[in-house]
Amino acid sequence: MRGATPVEVLACRGGVRERRPDWLAEERPVALVVNGISQAVMLATPLDLEDFALGFAFTEGWIATPEELRSVELQESAAGIELQLEVSAASEWRLKERRRLLAGRTGCGLCGAESLQQVRLPLPKLTPQPLHQPLHPTARARAFAALQERQPLQRCTGAPHAAAWATPEGELRLVREDLGRHNALDKLIGALLRQGRSPREEGFACITSRASFEMVQKAARANIATVAAVSAPTQLAVQLAHDAGLLLLGFVRGTDWVAYTQLDRIKS
Repeated sequence: MRGATPVEVLACRGGVRERRPDWLAEERPVALVVNGISQAVMLATPLDLEDFALGFAFTEGWIATPEELRSVELQESAAGIELQLEVSAASEWRLKERRRLLAGRTGCGLCGAESLQQVRLPLPKLTPQPLHQPLHPTARARAFAALQERQPLQRCTGAPHAAAWATPEGELRLVREDLGRHNALDKLIGALLRQGRSPREEGFACITSRASFEMVQKAARANIATVAAVSAPTQLAVQLAHDAGLLLLGFVRGTDWVAYTQLDRIKS
């Protein structure tokens, strides 16, 4: 299957050993090259890389609008994959002003930031609007239950994370997978932007990981008003969500959940 490599393994289950076929999730170095200059190298699952390029460039502040990314060309080699991004002159100037070289790892968010001032990026204020309606009490459970069936690479290999976009009723509209939780969210945001969907529409993002600072920051930069995570948030993530006006939910498992911010947006 796409994004996975078949292998033969020796497995022991209940004291019984057997040789059997298995699958490994693929992981490749992915270099993002902007107007001929390498800006970042990440480790990622080689799926939906055009979405990743757009989402990463947008959430990292390289581009201010999707239109500033003129084109993405994928070039593969034995060493890895290069994503050749052509951006506008305004975007290129912005990158020169704030150069951020990342030597990425699948679980790493801020490795490579050159100063403390580069950690927290400018964010829009997600002030409550009519389109930010309170979530229906069953929406979270419905979305996460459906998400388990919409992760083919996870079912095959057991390795990747996923990020998904759901309607206020919990119907999944988009799902993206990657070994890196940040990458999965960038892919989702890129897919939303590429399809012309505004994250400010009614709905929420689901993530199959903890809600770290950078996960919340990426969501807020994309104007996502609600993030539901299967695991815990961090203190800094909750603080950022509070400052940005983002509804942050953690420990979303079945009908259980914990709201950390924007408590008045939860239906009883």
